[in-house]
Amino acid sequence: MRLIQAWLTIVIILLFIPSMSLAADRQKVESFLKITGFDVALESISLSAETAPRMLGLQAEDFGSEWTRLTRDVFAIKKMHKMAVDILEETLNDKLLKHAADFYASELGVRLVLAENASHMSEDDELKLESGEAIVAGLERLDSERLIYIKRMNKASDSAETGLRAYREVQVRFLMAAAGAGVIELQMEEPDLRERLSSDEDGIRAELDRAAVVSAAYTYQAFSDEEMLVYARALENPEMRQVYDLMNAVQFEVMANRFEALARAMSLLRPSQEL
Repeated sequence: MRLIQAWLTIVIILLFIPSMSLAADRQKVESFLKITGFDVALESISLSAETAPRMLGLQAEDFGSEWTRLTRDVFAIKKMHKMAVDILEETLNDKLLKHAADFYASELGVRLVLAENASHMSEDDELKLESGEAIVAGLERLDSERLIYIKRMNKASDSAETGLRAYREVQVRFLMAAAGAGVIELQMEEPDLRERLSSDEDGIRAELDRAAVVSAAYTYQAFSDEEMLVYARALENPEMRQVYDLMNAVQFEVMANRFEALARAMSLLRPSQEL
């Protein structure tokens, strides 16, 4: 698993190697994270820890009272923040940094970040889902162009289409790490696991796309259609797309890394289970 992790980190760096000669300094990267809200997006990774036991067919309660302490340690905000800054310091150049920071420092950008931060850190997933679904249903009945703007925003902010691949990579790395740590007994090799997890790829992609629309509808409900169109156009800018491709790659690498660490730490809390 170290080889896989190293490979993904190398890919992130190689993808943006033309920028490295003009890489931003650490202080600028720190400011960039705060202005764009990427620091909160990283912090919200810790909320995904509750899905880890379910990947193993278990529940968080199965690991006892130590589960909260364990996830707090593994998903320590300072640790995840440092990982992200280390990569961005080497890959994010001043031109791209300034382009994104200028937009998010604008009046509209500041309000967008506040809304996104609140959505990222909301722990009431049921409320977000129900409210978002209701909003989308209403927009669909009205045949509203707002839905088109939302879909444009989602597509532009993941132009490299990393979402599904990253979702699978996190699963594979977590399960392989759990098997290596003796948390589960995995009755297949990694290639077979990847094939099995990819068996319903079209269905998962459709679910992720729908979830992204519902989430955006909830997050941006206070913004006008005109503001949504402005945001869609801003995200479609080639430089902004590069910024998001990089941020997505960094976020998913941090997530996969922490899930691997969680799998190893889980071996101290519970005897081996067969999967």
